[in-house]
Amino acid sequence: MTARLPDPVRAAVGAIEDLKGQRLVLLDLRGLTDATDFFLIASGTSDAHVRGIAESVLEKLDRRGHHAHHIEGLPGGRWVLLDFVDFVVHLFHPETRSFYQLERLWSDAPELLLSS
Repeated sequence: MTARLPDPVRAAVGAIEDLKGQRLVLLDLRGLTDATDFFLIASGTSDAHVRGIAESVLEKLDRRGHHAHHIEGLPGGRWVLLDFVDFVVHLFHPETRSFYQLERLWSDAPELLLSS
């Protein structure tokens, strides 16, 4: 499935998988909103793990010439948002992810990628 995704999205998925991000989900928002094409959602096991995953995504995409337009939550690590315009990466502490339930909020969006 990842072969058909834009290169920056594939790179972000790879960075998350490399650092053992959990419950990886890619929502296809094309046709549902003009704000972005994809939400990439994953969890870390702790605040430090979430921050580490976020920094890895930023570093991997920076090396490929794709820079985040906006970053939120990096110092805290409970919910880190990395906005790359065409796609947004949401990295959560498990409790925070359960509280906000983005997948439920965007339940009409097709899920393109799932992992444990």
